[in-house]
Amino acid sequence: MLNQPFSHPGHWARTAGLALFGITLVACSTANPVDVHARPGVAAPSGETLFDHSIAALRASVDERRAEGVDVPVPVDAGGGYTHEQHKQNAKTIYEAGMLYQLTGESKYLDFAARILSDYSDLYPTLGLHPQVNPETPSRLFWQGLNEAMWLVYAVQGYDAIQDDLSAEQRSKIEDQLLRPMADFLSVGSPQTFDRIHNHGTWAAAAVGMTGYALGERDYVEKALYGLDKSGDAGFIKQVDALFSPDGYYAEGPYYQRFALMPFVLFAQAIERGDPELRIFEHRGGVLRKAITANIQETYGGRFFPINDAIREKGLNTAELRYAVAIAYDLTGDASLLSIAQQQKSIVPTPEGKKLSDAIAAGKSKPFAFKSQKLRDGPDGDRGALITLRSGPEPDAAALVFKATSQGLGHGHFDRLGLLYYDNGDEVVADYGAARFLNVEPKDGGRYLPENASWAKQTVAHNTLVVDQSSQFDGDWEEGEAYTPTILAFDDTVGASYAAAEITTAYTGVTYQRVVAMVDRDGGGSYVIDVVRGASDAPHTYDLPVHFKGQLIETNLPFTYAVAQLVPLGIRAGYQHLWKTAEASGVAAGVTSDLSFLIDDQFYTLTFTARQTLGAYLTRLGANDPNNNLRNEQAMILRATGKDATFLSVYERHGRYDNDEEVTVFSGGSVERLDISRSGRSDVYTVIPKSGGSIRVLFSDDTAPTATHQIQLDDQTVNWNGPVGLHISAGTEHSTKGEN
Repeated sequence: MLNQPFSHPGHWARTAGLALFGITLVACSTANPVDVHARPGVAAPSGETLFDHSIAALRASVDERRAEGVDVPVPVDAGGGYTHEQHKQNAKTIYEAGMLYQLTGESKYLDFAARILSDYSDLYPTLGLHPQVNPETPSRLFWQGLNEAMWLVYAVQGYDAIQDDLSAEQRSKIEDQLLRPMADFLSVGSPQTFDRIHNHGTWAAAAVGMTGYALGERDYVEKALYGLDKSGDAGFIKQVDALFSPDGYYAEGPYYQRFALMPFVLFAQAIERGDPELRIFEHRGGVLRKAITANIQETYGGRFFPINDAIREKGLNTAELRYAVAIAYDLTGDASLLSIAQQQKSIVPTPEGKKLSDAIAAGKSKPFAFKSQKLRDGPDGDRGALITLRSGPEPDAAALVFKATSQGLGHGHFDRLGLLYYDNGDEVVADYGAARFLNVEPKDGGRYLPENASWAKQTVAHNTLVVDQSSQFDGDWEEGEAYTPTILAFDDTVGASYAAAEITTAYTGVTYQRVVAMVDRDGGGSYVIDVVRGASDAPHTYDLPVHFKGQLIETNLPFTYAVAQLVPLGIRAGYQHLWKTAEASGVAAGVTSDLSFLIDDQFYTLTFTARQTLGAYLTRLGANDPNNNLRNEQAMILRATGKDATFLSVYERHGRYDNDEEVTVFSGGSVERLDISRSGRSDVYTVIPKSGGSIRVLFSDDTAPTATHQIQLDDQTVNWNGPVGLHISAGTEHSTKGEN
């Protein structure tokens, strides 16, 4: 028994249990979610609190399912098929009915949950492996063991809510024919998953451990906490230690951090009540609490940064994060979390959800401040970092995401030192995410598509350097997992922030360095400055893809367009999926070029140059895609050849396009010229705006963090510390920044 129920008259004599401990209910049911986009303090209809309204919606939904009856089918389908979806819904129904019984004391909910559990107790002993089983993660009810663990996490909470009022015969049947066999199958029956340091292992540990607490089975709890052999080399505690960095960054990236938060925080609550001496929410400096806040910071426009195997549509309104926000507020009282709850579409009907609802109704909400930050990666924080530069704390302020992290395990993409750019509430330079139609049965049973490996993971699918038209680590994720970038610099000063990193192992014999900066622009907005350097002792082809959104407006590149026939840009490593729609060649070294595009009502201009002679391609995604699995997206790819390559790029938003008033303001970008020069042992990358002054990125050959540097610029002596400096000059005024 785990959780204290609501303090409420009626059926609340029961003092402990898993029910009301967990899952987001309304959003998981067929009921309409509760819309909380309103201002702080806005009440639900008819004067109800948001919590009361969500409970009423839940009752209506469960009553409808109770009246219709619940099918418990023999498993047939993979993800997205009828039996798959029905079993998912049934687990949630068991939990929801159990919660309503504990809340209302009405026996109809007890009987409903018990009947479904009894039907599964009849079915489960008859099942072998699922007919479409994934052999790497075996399962019975579903095609993969992950879904089976998720089912048990839901169902065991529903059982715990009603078990005290079941007969001994009912309890024996449900526990002996369903809950214990399923817990055994997920643990000793699936050691390759249960002892794995991975989100699948986290879900399995949570399911088995929560079952142990509900049934009073200490063996299950200890295996869940410490691994099958109880040594601590696997299990939940090891998961917390190995998968989160000290800053709360999760190794597989924001999308899977969101997914893993559910079992982490649910089981953590169970541990807090069952084994309070473990102080699980204080473990590693409160890393689980940090992980919740970090996951919110890893969003823009309400959606997660879609790095690695990410479904791009996922964001703040997911069930996992709704529940995590409620827990985080309960633990911390941070009023800014209330504003995140208001962006979500429902309040979780748990004690933590009620506390959220009451605080919102009392007008306690404060804006959540998004910020520039360096989220270190790795258990010890020494495996690179996910760096975000933001122009301000507002949700729609410009944001630059710099992926200098570890590989991200098997879900990682080959995109070290990749870049994403958001502004004005829009994606400007984007990441493809995963090639998958989650739970869409006609699309390979909802699994990852073949194009996830042939396109989405490949380096050319990202905004990062590609060497010799191949992918980093030659497309071997286990090789990639062994190596991480080095963070060279990070400065989070609003208005003049920057970061730098390098990696020497992504391509054999090639050193890849990148500096990104966000600097205030005269007239408002920001310049996003991007310096990419590749260096080797042997000649290579260096490509820099830019996957930009919107509609191309103009460019001064001498493109020749394909007007009669399209051919793929290459034959492997993702290039086989790119139609070559235009080509330009022979752009002389040092020439400033530009490309402008329109997103919604705003124009953007990318101004760029290179130290080497430059070629460029415009591409369209969709070649060698006979099943139409890929989205129709565009990119520009810059190309240089030689032992070294250096690209300097600047992004900016400008102008206006007003359809309603038929007003267009477009005068091109504000950058007059870009320049790449050399001073002593440092490169100087200069942005010269039309309004005067200059912005210079200073990058030394000496990347030691404690090194000091001095060069002459415009008859001035400029000093800075660390590999990177930022020198901003406006007329006679100037300032220089460098890492200390």
